[in-house]
Formats: sequence, structure tokens, C-alpha cells
Amino acid sequence: MFGKKTEVLYFFSLISGMIILIFILGPIINTFNWIQKDLMIEALHDKKVMQSILLSMKCATYSTLLAFVLGVSFAYYIERHEFYGKQFLESIIDIPIVMPHTVVGIALLTVLSPRSALGKFMVEHHIDILGTEIAIVMAMLFVSLPLMFNSAKEAFKWIPIRMENVSRSLGASHFKTFFTITFRLAWRDLLSGMIITWARSISEFGAVIILAYHPMIAPTLIYERFSTYGLIYAIPVTIILMTIAMVLFVALRLVASNNRKRVKL
Repeated sequence: MFGKKTEVLYFFSLISGMIILIFILGPIINTFNWIQKDLMIEALHDKKVMQSILLSMKCATYSTLLAFVLGVSFAYYIERHEFYGKQFLESIIDIPIVMPHTVVGIALLTVLSPRSALGKFMVEHHIDILGTEIAIVMAMLFVSLPLMFNSAKEAFKWIPIRMENVSRSLGASHFKTFFTITFRLAWRDLLSGMIITWARSISEFGAVIILAYHPMIAPTLIYERFSTYGLIYAIPVTIILMTIAMVLFVALRLVASNNRKRVKL
């Protein structure tokens, strides 16, 4: 009787898995069915399309590197210390995850506006951020930083602090202990966090379009072509960006997975 109940549960689990796969892969595969050869060739030879995709990848990379430096260092401190209000602080860092993306853009815009102290300072010193790559990176960083922070926190959680204490008791500095022991044990999970952070950054649109419609990243270009010319003209750019992002994402995940297997062996 117990076995039959278990099998029913597994059957339900498999059905759920099939629904999830169809729900995710269905729209992706169907998008490729809309390809028109002449429009795809035109998009591949369009400098504007290639520039927008390269700009998306460039800004996403900068955003990921910043998230790595800031998120990893703070996550290490948070994971190694207990203090009053720690959970509240972690909740604050997670706020961007639940904020609508246009709200993120508006919130950042209020900080950069000439009516704010920072915005006024930038105007007085002729510093332009709105409509620049810096604004794009800021928008991407705001929405993706919590992902890097949480990934790093989980990575450090499973590394015994006694290993660090032994290293320091033998005369190693805190920095040396971190880079030779803690970081070496956690880097595979940190790499996975960077992959997710990069993927989240390159997909950002709502916050970016408010801070920097130009220069155009790929999602903005797709939106412009869809709203101006219709679905058919937005498909080629969508296909190109989706293909590049998926290939890079899968490749990086495989690298992280292979490294994890080697360590186990």
C-alpha cells in the first residue's frame, strides 16, 4: 500500500515536471518558428543590433563584477557574525527582488535628479550619469546584487569556521586565510552566483529604460522595434539575444558543474 502511494506521488511529480518544461520551453521553441529568413539576415548585418547586444553583455559584466566585489565581502561578514537586527538587514538587501522594475527605475531616478543632493552635485560639477552606460550598470546592479549576496552567503554557510580559526592560529592573516581557504572552498558556488547575477543583469529592461533609453541595450531595442514595427520585426533581435544568452549561460553552468565533479573525485 505504501509503495502504491509513493508511485502515485512520483507520477504527480513527473506530470508537474512535464508541465514546467512545456511552460518554459514552449514559448522559446515557438519563437524560433516565427523566424523570417530575410529579416533575420538583415538583423545579423545590422550594426545597431550587434552594438545593442554587445552593450548589454558589457554592462551586465560590469554589473556582475561590482556585485561580486560588494556582495561577496558583505556576505562573508554577515555569515560570520551574529548581531541584533541581522535578519532585518538581510531583508532590506532582498527588497530589489520584489520591487517592480519600473519602480526601481523611478527610485534611482529620484536619487540622480537635480532636485536631490547627489543630482545637484553632479549638475554643478558637470557629471552626466543619466543616459550613459553608468546608469545602465546602476540599474542592472540594483536588481541583481541580492542574487550575488544570497549565493555568497549560502556558499560561506557550509564552510566550517574552525578551518579559518586553525589557519589564523598558525599565523596566517585574515586576508590570507580568506583567499587560501574560504574562497578556494566556496568559489564554485560563487561562480554559480555570478552566472545567475549576469543572467539577471542582461535581462533587465524596466529600470534601464527609465534611466537610459539611449544608449540602447538589446531589451530596449527589442521593445522599440516591437512598439514601432510590430512583432515580426522584434523577433530577429529576440532570437539573437536569446541564443547568445542561453549559449553563454549553459556553457558557464557546465564549467561550474564540471569543476564541482572534479573536486568530488
